[in-house]
Amino acid sequence: MMEMTAGMKLVAAMVLGMLTIVDWHGALAAQGDPAPVPAVTQAAPAPAATAPTLAQADALAASDARLAGDEKRTRLVIDLNGPTDKLNFRVFVLADPYRAVVDLPQITFNIAPDIGKHGRGLISAYRFGLIAQGKSRVVMDLTGPVSVDKSFLLDAVDNQPARLVIDLVKTDRPTFLRTVAAQKASDMTATPPPPQDADTLLPEIQPGLPIVVLDPGHGGIDAGAASPSGEQEKTIVLEFAKKLAEKINATGRYRAVLTREDDTFITLSGRIQFARANRASLFVSIHADTLHDPFGVRGATIYTLSDKASDAESARYAEQENKADAIAGVDLTAEPGDVADILIDLTRRETKTFSNRFAKVLIDEFQAAATLNKNPHRSAGFMVLTAPDIPSVLLELGYLSSRDDVKLLTSDDWRNRATDAVVTAVDAFFTQRRQSQPAVSNAAAP
Repeated sequence: MMEMTAGMKLVAAMVLGMLTIVDWHGALAAQGDPAPVPAVTQAAPAPAATAPTLAQADALAASDARLAGDEKRTRLVIDLNGPTDKLNFRVFVLADPYRAVVDLPQITFNIAPDIGKHGRGLISAYRFGLIAQGKSRVVMDLTGPVSVDKSFLLDAVDNQPARLVIDLVKTDRPTFLRTVAAQKASDMTATPPPPQDADTLLPEIQPGLPIVVLDPGHGGIDAGAASPSGEQEKTIVLEFAKKLAEKINATGRYRAVLTREDDTFITLSGRIQFARANRASLFVSIHADTLHDPFGVRGATIYTLSDKASDAESARYAEQENKADAIAGVDLTAEPGDVADILIDLTRRETKTFSNRFAKVLIDEFQAAATLNKNPHRSAGFMVLTAPDIPSVLLELGYLSSRDDVKLLTSDDWRNRATDAVVTAVDAFFTQRRQSQPAVSNAAAP
């Protein structure tokens, strides 16, 4: 672990002051449980004057997208169907990595998901999707620093649809960074968004029970991995998490809540905040990986947190998953890069122990119900597992690059067996925790 600077030690002390690791049932006694708090998307802020509105998106759809140009000037064109006369959009750039982002109202993308996989000129790739309720986004990965030369709408004419046009031109890094700084200064003066209505909170169900937070990975603009036949990770893991939540809640012994219940993007830190705000006793992030050269690799894997990866494959996977916010066009400079390292360093030994215990019982139960990877328990520096006071694991259901795994992951029979195994593991985990708690004696002290 790297040596902590004086500033980092101060941050560490502040974090330690806020952390309270408590007994899982004692924390929920007497006072009951608050209703789960919605996760925070933490998308890049937009000035109120240009904020997209849901009302504008009711009849909007994108039917095609294409690139033109070269390494000096590149144009992105998106065909739009529906009323665009009052369409508000915002274009901005982000550094490290270089990205250009277009924020739009919520629209339907009737475009092949992989259309932006191959870039042209200044744009190496681009993607699109939902970033939050009422808000869509297009993110362009750039080959280097650019300036937004023009961004405009063309009205529909004759048989041609309306078009959104974004022109990018090559620039130098100092100019690019000045643009980023100017954007942040403008955002700071913008009117903050109104608070969420109370009815957006999830309902309170059986207060006083240990809370298990299920985290379906990816979502919205971040589709995650994809199989050769087109199945998307974000959809598979959401369906699995919903079925698992139903079964956990049906036991009457625990309360399961999801970080997302639809195709919405949630930042990595937003997922952790959701779990901590809801005083989770257990956090399970659900994913499905893919390999370019699988060579028959398949099966489920359970990951726990470590500042040093257990193997090269785990390191690769953690690095890939930790890029989720960059994929969605989130400003990565909002949080210092050393925050994750500090939190890993401050993770309590007890929390690590409980995380490893749950991983072990999950492996024991999963191997009887589903296929496991030949190396089923691995560890790496996954940002989504860094809650310092919540036992956390990442459950990778299988590999979408394996036809056999895809067949299982999309099977109702397999999902039933696999979710049953997780529920049994949750039961075993909390039974172990309860038995490990020291007995409380009412006898008077001698």
